[in-house]
Amino acid sequence: MDYRIFPPDEIVETTVALPPAKSIAARELIIDYLSGEALTLPDGEPCDDIRRLAEILSTPLEGTIDVGASGTAMRFLTALCAATEGVTVRLTGDDSLRARPVGPLVEALRSLGAEITCATREGFPPLDIRGRRLRGGELRLDVGVSSQYASALMLVAPTMEKPLTIRLEGRSELSPYIAMTAAVMGRRGIEVDCDALAVEVATGRYSAGASEPERDWSAATFWYEIASLTAGWVTLPGLRADSLQGDRGVADLFARMGVVTEFTSEGAELSADPDLYGHIDVDLSAMPDAVPAVAVTACMAGIPFVLRGVESLRHKESDRLAALRDELAKLGFVLTIENYDSELRWDGSRRPIHALPDFGSHGDHRIAMALAPVAVFVPGIVVRHAETASKSYPSYWHDLAAAGFRLADPSDPLPDPQQ
Repeated sequence: MDYRIFPPDEIVETTVALPPAKSIAARELIIDYLSGEALTLPDGEPCDDIRRLAEILSTPLEGTIDVGASGTAMRFLTALCAATEGVTVRLTGDDSLRARPVGPLVEALRSLGAEITCATREGFPPLDIRGRRLRGGELRLDVGVSSQYASALMLVAPTMEKPLTIRLEGRSELSPYIAMTAAVMGRRGIEVDCDALAVEVATGRYSAGASEPERDWSAATFWYEIASLTAGWVTLPGLRADSLQGDRGVADLFARMGVVTEFTSEGAELSADPDLYGHIDVDLSAMPDAVPAVAVTACMAGIPFVLRGVESLRHKESDRLAALRDELAKLGFVLTIENYDSELRWDGSRRPIHALPDFGSHGDHRIAMALAPVAVFVPGIVVRHAETASKSYPSYWHDLAAAGFRLADPSDPLPDPQQ
């Protein structure tokens, strides 16, 4: 599915029903399974990743399980299957998923007594797993590539023979996603203590219940981008100022790029602010999913930037650093990847362009969604394989059209500018 995109004819003023918080829903599903409760999906249309995880958990964990492109499902199911007695499975996924490393998680689980074999390449899926009750105890874990390694271990730790202590390496501060996991587990009756250095999880049984519903802050990031580029008004019901989600930080970040956020009892109201920073230098290791929208917004607004702590983006659905560099080059922006892949930079350098950009999504939902609002400044841009957005935000293109953007077939003739 390819779209040629044109901007709204009028200033954007829209209300958007965001999808349920993907990160919270994934944790709740694993906890539901371990507690023996019926699986509970949050209200609203779940994204592909959550729908697939729910489908897998609603059937016996046996045989070959294909998680598609979901890194979250791969990591959480690796720990769940390894810690569940009697399970014998092969976990696999699509080509992009099989290229994403899981080595630190596999090694951590093996140190706890897990039986896991990497079927084709050490440290990568497919994984052959024979489940058993794990020992618990203490281990060291590098969470520099992904904090989900720690979250996966935390979620299954209550089933272990003794409490689990994870000594965290590879970061200088507590990941908000680890803090989220601890909070969700605490609401379901498990004692978790965590700081930037370690996580300690008690053994026990999860209780029934669920977290209070939240909308997805990662999905909201693209509406912050749209609000910034259009200077319009966007209402996002269900977003909470006290959210457990790390991407709550985009509200503060986009304040530097012309978006004011007012929280009400209903959600968040976004409006324009003419004050823009002249340069942005920020560490986004706590919210890497925001990087595509932030990079595109800053380029289109003419704000040079240094985005630090982004090395994990080399191992997402695409190599997001290379994807952003290559696709934004089609608009003339000269981005660089520096400091051992930990920084994405734009110093303001531009090159002339001679063709209307035809963007590839790189099979990555966040790249596709971040590039679409470029149409505000460059009407008629094309985004290829737009269907990938359903991985995290199934209604994105519908919501974009409802906000006034026009989505056309790329094969249709371009409008005559003289008419």
